[in-house]
Amino acid sequence: MSLRSALCAATALSLGTAGAGFAETITIATVNNGDMIRMQGYSDHFTEATGIEVEWVTLEENVLRQRVTTDITTKGGQFDIMTIGMYETPIWGNNGWLVPLDDLSEAYDINDILPAMRNGLSHDGTLYAAPFYGESSMIMYRTDLMEQAGLDMPEAPTWEFIRDAAVAMTDREKEINGICLRGKAGWGEGGAFITTTANSFGARWFDENWTAQFDQPEWKEALGFFVDLMEDAGPPGYSTNGFNENLSLFQQGKCGMWIDATVAASFVTNPEESTVADKVGFALAPNHDGVEKRANWLWAWALGIPAGTNNEAAAKQFIEWATSKEYIELVAANEGWANVPPGARTSLYETPEYQDVPFADMTLKSIEAADPTNPTVDPVPYVGIQFVAIPEFAGIATQVSQEFSAVYAGQQTVDEALEKAQAFTSEEMEAAGY
Repeated sequence: MSLRSALCAATALSLGTAGAGFAETITIATVNNGDMIRMQGYSDHFTEATGIEVEWVTLEENVLRQRVTTDITTKGGQFDIMTIGMYETPIWGNNGWLVPLDDLSEAYDINDILPAMRNGLSHDGTLYAAPFYGESSMIMYRTDLMEQAGLDMPEAPTWEFIRDAAVAMTDREKEINGICLRGKAGWGEGGAFITTTANSFGARWFDENWTAQFDQPEWKEALGFFVDLMEDAGPPGYSTNGFNENLSLFQQGKCGMWIDATVAASFVTNPEESTVADKVGFALAPNHDGVEKRANWLWAWALGIPAGTNNEAAAKQFIEWATSKEYIELVAANEGWANVPPGARTSLYETPEYQDVPFADMTLKSIEAADPTNPTVDPVPYVGIQFVAIPEFAGIATQVSQEFSAVYAGQQTVDEALEKAQAFTSEEMEAAGY
């Protein structure tokens, strides 16, 4: 089915008003990531085929989370579509705050969505947001610098190897940092990264009785290792670096390694954007020596519809278009298969042209290695790898991440931050009735 015919079919199914002679406008809140910005550039194709105008509100990740959370909890009605993820979607769906996506067209092929993404964006078997792209996290590294250091990157390295390699690749005179990692405050920014790192050291947020675990030795070891690594081989001011800041550093040739979202691979290998595009290799996220869990997460940036919107049918039509096989083909035809939104559909990884993309296989391996139902070495009462799927988590983890970022900025010690994190988390969980 062609893109145009797919859109026309969706129009008839979803709206029943094609050719009625009126124009609708939908407002979409989204994050300022490269794939989302690319989607905005193609949205005129959607408008041309349907007559539906699209207005965009594009925000930095932490600000987006605040804006959409405030809007949906207060029934503000500012947005017809929100860009949300695996943390918010099941909770908001359970609360009745999102429109179920249980009536998407047959042509959309909902069963083609990767099971990990479909499950993470559902509640009680009902899909409440459609994945625009899915991701885990992995290592992106400079093959030339690794060779100069006399090292070979294993497919599944340990943190100990990463530390040694980062130090070996660091050249302060040339402004080359051996490793670039997130230190920016925010539960989905630096908070997400340090949580996956802690998982790989055997730490956990809570024990089976919902008791906070920041006073345990695994957290001290993980946070201390991270701080020492970044002081020895990280960039100056890393306490304020998130995804976009580290992406820019890597593209400028200032990072030997970067451990972050698999979706970044297309941007670091794009010669129009990256000065090191032909010198990038990929490996699984590391684990601490002797610990089976790796520091990789599972996430999807997805499109959901807030309950109460006056443009539900048009919003569903846009979601069908933006997360469809046809959209992937549209991007591939114009920008190449390496630049399509990854990690959402099984059929993408069965496409021969995409199988030739250098990071496709490692992305899929990383996604398949992530298990949000079994995220830690010791048992936990929660689901989620880089987050804990309870409503209280966002507020608690935002505060905890701020304490950790203060360590990265040299404003307090590891012990002080962990003591504050333990006290704050325990107080908030007790107040919430856990």
